[in-house]
Amino acid sequence: MSTISFKPKQVTKRITSHLQDRTRDVIMNRFGLTPDAKSKTLDEIGKKYNITRERVRQIEDSALSLIKRSAAYKEEQVVFEELKQLIHSLGSIIAEHDLLLHISKDRNIQNHIHFYLELGDFFKKHREDNHFKTRWSVDDEMASKVHDSLKKLYISLNDEDLILETEMIKRFFDQMKDVAEHYRNEEIVKRWLSMSKTISKNPLGEWGKATSPNVHTRGVKDYAFLVMRKHGSPMHFKEVADSITKTFGRKTHYATCHNELIKDSRFVLVGRGLYALAEWGYKTGIAREVIRDILKREGPLSKDDVVERVMKERYFKKNTILVNLVNPKFFKKNKNGFYSVI
Repeated sequence: MSTISFKPKQVTKRITSHLQDRTRDVIMNRFGLTPDAKSKTLDEIGKKYNITRERVRQIEDSALSLIKRSAAYKEEQVVFEELKQLIHSLGSIIAEHDLLLHISKDRNIQNHIHFYLELGDFFKKHREDNHFKTRWSVDDEMASKVHDSLKKLYISLNDEDLILETEMIKRFFDQMKDVAEHYRNEEIVKRWLSMSKTISKNPLGEWGKATSPNVHTRGVKDYAFLVMRKHGSPMHFKEVADSITKTFGRKTHYATCHNELIKDSRFVLVGRGLYALAEWGYKTGIAREVIRDILKREGPLSKDDVVERVMKERYFKKNTILVNLVNPKFFKKNKNGFYSVI
């Protein structure tokens, strides 16, 4: 079902019908209102008519002014009012791409809607900058609140944060407390979040800073991090490769995956071919070194406590831990059966 009640091509035909042929042709080509839906550059149109690009710009500006002064344009104000109300319902400010896609997947229809946005007095265009994508608004106060809240949300994030979408929406509202109840809508907030160039989500739908490798995935090691984090416990490198292939549709060879895990400090080898995430607290080193670090940190421990703590940091066989623990060169046992470092 269409989100608009009018037929854009017919509206465009009516509001441009009074223009001279060349002027109308310039408008149709500049905005991609032709059957091929391709927007032409000033240079391309200039070459067609053997005029300068600046002259094409003048013709375009003059044409838009003529349309806005015409009776036909005034008769079509219901169209512009409908678009205004639609943008209000979508959050009062929305990324251009999201708005056009919401209305239609047809590129030709999208171009006509873009033409009306440029033409209408209701609509304010915010050009792409370092923080945000190109977007349109119909309420200056709401636009300012959304912009400020998104910037504050970005500042509140750490470089490595990965946040579930529901939590991200909650955090956004923590930054934007003073907002009408009808805007407290998940779909609206997701549209607002999608305007940001500094905040983004990864292929698993987790949000964070757009520059983070955990969000902006660029290779096997980044995909490996995501699948292991989702799995929640150590995985063999072959499992990791298979999971990348299944989850992301990226055929990953075992050797390639293994090499990437070895080189990246986010991963720790905790067993034969078995890797964990460093953020889980797993340590590198042989069994004796792991035992030593634990005993130095926590003081004397029983045999069972040593085994339990080592297993939280590395995947050793229990017998491997015990053999190292009873080595009198490195560890000693007191009369209570507790072990400590020599």
